Amino acid sequence: MFSFLRKKDTEMLEKRIFLVAGLGNPGREYKQTRHNIGFMVAEQLSGDVSVPMGKVQARAIIGIGKYSDAKIILARPQTYMNRSGESVKSLLNYYKIPIDQLIVIHDDLDIPFGAIRIRKQGGPGGQKGIKSIIDHLGTQDFVRLRMGIDRPPGRMDAADYVLQRFSRAEEEHLSQFITQASLAVQSILNDGVDQAMNEYNGQAV
Repeated sequence: MFSFLRKKDTEMLEKRIFLVAGLGNPGREYKQTRHNIGFMVAEQLSGDVSVPMGKVQARAIIGIGKYSDAKIILARPQTYMNRSGESVKSLLNYYKIPIDQLIVIHDDLDIPFGAIRIRKQGGPGGQKGIKSIIDHLGTQDFVRLRMGIDRPPGRMDAADYVLQRFSRAEEEHLSQFITQASLAVQSILNDGVDQAMNEYNGQAV
């Protein structure tokens, strides 16, 4: 009887498997740019939950570990932002992860800097990494954690703006912003999306 329960518990744990993908662009020239805030949060989360990322798989740098009662795959796709869906789809298929257990972290121009918005679904809103994931998965029904980076000033082109580093004023709050995002992901894993939305949607810094 007890051996059966242990086997059942193991099977349940195996079903609780999440892919957490932070989006960005590979390369030193992009490392601290606004478009790479998804990478930054993934790196922070990696340390916070003790799941180091160092393995290369499916054109991503990944880490595999356990957090709470779930198995998690942390990933930083290395395909460049516009082709993020190629890597994300490959990882989902390989590890047999349900779409509703995918969490994508990305920058968002439509949200003020310092604000977090967790969503269960929705269109790309001009974010090309999200568009690529939607195109490859054939669905918009996956969780995303949107990191506000604000609109470019004046008539600056959005494509140029996202590839710039954060301003000096923004950098003063960036660490706190990224830490809050890591905590928000942990809340999704621990308490579910609705609870995390109630707690973290709003102004973080």
